[in-house]
Amino acid sequence: MDLFLYGFDTALIVAALFVFIVMGIELGYRLGRRTQKRLVEPTKSQINAIQASMLALLALILGFTFSLSLQRFYDRAAAVVDEANAIGTTYLRTYLLPESVRADVQRLTREYIDFRLKAGSVPLSEADARSSVIAKSNSRLGDLWRLTAKVAREDGGPVTSGLFIASLNETIDAFGSRDAIVKRCVPELVLLLLFATFVLTGVVIGYANGAEDHRPSLAAYILAFLIALLVFIIIDLDRGRRGIIKVPQDSIESTHEWIHADVDQ
Repeated sequence: MDLFLYGFDTALIVAALFVFIVMGIELGYRLGRRTQKRLVEPTKSQINAIQASMLALLALILGFTFSLSLQRFYDRAAAVVDEANAIGTTYLRTYLLPESVRADVQRLTREYIDFRLKAGSVPLSEADARSSVIAKSNSRLGDLWRLTAKVAREDGGPVTSGLFIASLNETIDAFGSRDAIVKRCVPELVLLLLFATFVLTGVVIGYANGAEDHRPSLAAYILAFLIALLVFIIIDLDRGRRGIIKVPQDSIESTHEWIHADVDQ
């Protein structure tokens, strides 16, 4: 997974995009001024038609990309809730297990949710920290499964160990689903193509104005600012663990609190 852009601050990316769009407008304007005298009226009409078409295409691409990043944001939020519910159910069903293993299983479950809570704050760009947390989570899941398998062989009760095994399976599935959803970002190639489209659109806007022998109006620069603002929101939504808009962790935080509070009772 290519994370080249992910390592840069969102504001820096958007500021650079805005500057390049403005530069594209200025470059297009100067090219339009240089070729203005050689352009006939039908050619100018064609340039204006192309400009309108590119603006429409730009709006379509922006809307599609925004919808994609927003849906993935909601998917990540739902995955956190699903995992919190699965871990909470698993912990509650530890009380169905024999007392000989109950304390160890509860301890491992508390350690597991510690790592899953921490995982929610580690961005994809911090590969080493993320790998460490995931490895520790997998280790606790492995310990839980081995201990549970031992209980199942000794007990085998469908209402005791059976129910716990079912909830532990759901916890394992929730871990895999949440981890997979976190990795699903808007492909950076798509973002780079978007940026190229925005800059080229700026060039065409500037060229159309140069062909008509007048500087781009304030509206052209307001459009560039609005494009940069929307791109900021798209990237921020896509980076659910950093930036301004973060995936809410309330559900797993509350589950973490009551599980740890239970040991003190």
